[in-house]
Parts: sequence; C-alpha cells; structure tokens
Amino acid sequence: MSDDERVRCGWAATRPGPDFEMYRDYHDQEWGRPLRDGVALFERMSLEAFQSGLSWLIILRKRENFRRAFAGFDIETVAGYTEADVARLMADQGIVRNRAKIDATIANARAAADLGSAEDLSKLLWSFAPSPRPRPTDASEIPSATDESRAMARELKRRGFRFVGPTTAYALMQATGMVDDHVRDCWVPAATL
Repeated sequence: MSDDERVRCGWAATRPGPDFEMYRDYHDQEWGRPLRDGVALFERMSLEAFQSGLSWLIILRKRENFRRAFAGFDIETVAGYTEADVARLMADQGIVRNRAKIDATIANARAAADLGSAEDLSKLLWSFAPSPRPRPTDASEIPSATDESRAMARELKRRGFRFVGPTTAYALMQATGMVDDHVRDCWVPAATL
C-alpha cells in the first residue's frame, strides 16, 4: 500500500523519493494501458531498447530529452538521420549515449518506415498480442519472455529491427497493454482491448 492507500504492483510501490511521483504516475497512467498509435509504439520500442541493461527510472528521467533528440520519435524523420545526427546524439548529455542503441533506433525507424506507415507498425506489433489471461497473483508469476515475445522478436529481426530480443519484446508488450501484468490486487483497472 502506498501513501495514497492504493495497492500497486511491487515495482511501483517504492518508497517516496525525488522520482517517486514520476514512477508512480507511469505505473498508474501508462504502463499496461493499450497503446495502438504507431508513433507512440515506436517511441516505446526505442525507449525499451535504450533501457536494456539499465533501470527504467533512468529512461523515465530522460524521456523528454529523448523525445527532443529524436524529433518526437517521428518515424520518417528518424529514418532519415545521418552520421551528423548520430554525432549530435552521441554528444547529447540528456540521453543515453550508446552508439549501438542510437544506431538501432535509426535502423528501427527505417525498418518501420519500410512497413508503409506508423499504423502498419502498430498492426504488426499487436498481431503478437496473446489472448487475455488472468492477472498474476504476484510478480513471481510474471515471465521475462513468452512464446509470443519470442515470435515478435524473430519477426522484427527478420524485418531488419535491432535491439528487440524476446525480453525487450515482452517488456514492450507489458508497457503497451498487449499483456496485462498488473498484479491481481493492483488498483489499476483491467484494460479493455
């Protein structure tokens, strides 16, 4: 139970601190809510890749900087980035300056653009959403990857996407409501797909 007497998933029920509200708001208002907008999905895919090996809180703190640096994650704009843009991004202290992740984001924008539209990216990603299942009782029941996330990762890789393995794909599915991994006692209402 948190300071507002609401039961939340364990990862969001952290002790109050400077970033508590940001983390709690992300849990309460975004995480696990169905997201179908292609540009927003590209943003989440990109941020999940940047998060790999890091704390999600680091990414949340830098989220607005990422949005600025990557032109609001507009797929066509990012797909057109050049070596000059990569140099600019590598010098940007407001984001995670990892060359492999920056290159992957640009490559992923190009792969997404090759699909035809941002909405085609949404259709592709959502095609891997599993059938709804009961919410987990606790975090120990939540997998790090599933057959669906492995299939998503394989298909994305086949289409030229990078830095989206089965675990990252599953985190994307959780974050965008393709699966509902809020624990059973969490106050956040189950989303309707």
